[in-house]
Amino acid sequence: MSDPDSSSLRLGIIGAGAMGQGILQVALQGNIDVCIFDAKAGGAQAGRDQVFRRLERLVEKERIEPADAETMKMRVTIAGEMGGLKDCDVVIEAVFEDLDLKQKIFSGLEDIVSGDCILASNTSSLLIASIARACRSRERIAGLHFFNPVPLMKLVEVVRGPDSSPATIDFLVALGKRMGRTPVTVKDAPGFLVNHGGRAYTTEAMRILHERAAGPAQIDAIMRDCCGFRMGPCELMDLTGVDVNYPVSRIIYEGFSDDPRLKTFFPHKALLEAGRLGRKSRAGNYRYDENGVAVDAPSPDLVPSADAAQSVILAEPDERLGAFARDMGWTIAAKDDGESPILAALLGEDCSTFAARTQSDHRRLVGIDLACETNSRVTLMTAPGAEPPARDALAAAIIASGRAVTAIKDSPGFVSQRLRAMIANLGCEMAQIGIAAPEQIDLAMKLGLNYPLGPLELATHLGLAETKTILERLQAITGEERYRPSLWLSRRAALGLSCYTPQ
Repeated sequence: MSDPDSSSLRLGIIGAGAMGQGILQVALQGNIDVCIFDAKAGGAQAGRDQVFRRLERLVEKERIEPADAETMKMRVTIAGEMGGLKDCDVVIEAVFEDLDLKQKIFSGLEDIVSGDCILASNTSSLLIASIARACRSRERIAGLHFFNPVPLMKLVEVVRGPDSSPATIDFLVALGKRMGRTPVTVKDAPGFLVNHGGRAYTTEAMRILHERAAGPAQIDAIMRDCCGFRMGPCELMDLTGVDVNYPVSRIIYEGFSDDPRLKTFFPHKALLEAGRLGRKSRAGNYRYDENGVAVDAPSPDLVPSADAAQSVILAEPDERLGAFARDMGWTIAAKDDGESPILAALLGEDCSTFAARTQSDHRRLVGIDLACETNSRVTLMTAPGAEPPARDALAAAIIASGRAVTAIKDSPGFVSQRLRAMIANLGCEMAQIGIAAPEQIDLAMKLGLNYPLGPLELATHLGLAETKTILERLQAITGEERYRPSLWLSRRAALGLSCYTPQ
């Protein structure tokens, strides 16, 4: 096995499409000699030329020196057939997701390269175990999953197959670092780490849409403004493409024996069936113009039709809710006057369940989500049969304070609590089943999906006991196993331990 930091290291790439081009570029920027092969006639040359144009643009932007760009170009050779990779120290396969094709490539490589050559697949959805099954020397085979666009996405998943040797994994970790990526070592499982962990964000949004508790614009605004996500789940789906994220969701759900926590819902399939694939088709959760800019998107903001409330009733004693009411300048009535809005800061409950439990007047009851940031947007929620003036009076006062208000229908855990608890729970489950170490799960999700916090950081931020409560109440109200807390979360919450406490 060669030294991954050697100046004479020779890398082979099979496939000169978007991913192969990206891998070629970061390899060149890591001062690695590369031989590229593509089965399509002229494909390798076209891919190489595209990378050269990118290097020239980097020179124009003064990000690399002209001499360095020319040196990088000299490091590339093109193989006319796969046999041209025989002298490589490591080969990365980056063809499309077809198991039979990948197995054929890997078994063919074994007859070409030396016995010390490392073989890696850039697959994003196929198990390394399945790819290596047809090979003799499975210990030298692993996954090296880059993210698109490769030059901009710093994460690379080093996927440890069931037979991958520690030396193979160490080699690929070092190679990833040399190529300027941040490697995270993960278990061979459906979706690996990032694609697996990313299911909670979109599928729970689809569940909320399915229940008609909120619309796409409302969900997205809440997750951006109240939770710090760069994009809401519905606009993120439109960006990646429904024809991409729906099949991946199905593969991962079925791969984990139909675990309800990974299930997606009908609104997701409905988009696919209608050809509303997102920006690429100019329609998805939103409509888009030819430049990919959303048009005619509904406003997530409530426009109230009542005067601002002057007094409120707190449904239950709550210091945080009391502080919010006083900050708004509301008088907190000592007794129910039968007219003022009744305000409740709910955790994991919906207004209907809370009203039944506390015997509050559901017509004037307004739930407020204080489990997230409220500096720029506040989420209000009401039960069926609620009187709009009670909600609107509170909203008018909040809007007068300089904040937007999103009003949703009854939903256990509002929007933010549901989505964040599900993200946290799935991260804890990945730790439980050994997908990766807790800290690595957080790192990968932040680098791979731009989450403001990793899943276990999110559980810590919400509070482990509070996260568990949200999930248990969701499970009790909906009757769905989808919301069962992970054992990793439950045990650490019960013992008052950190989410990072090892097994």
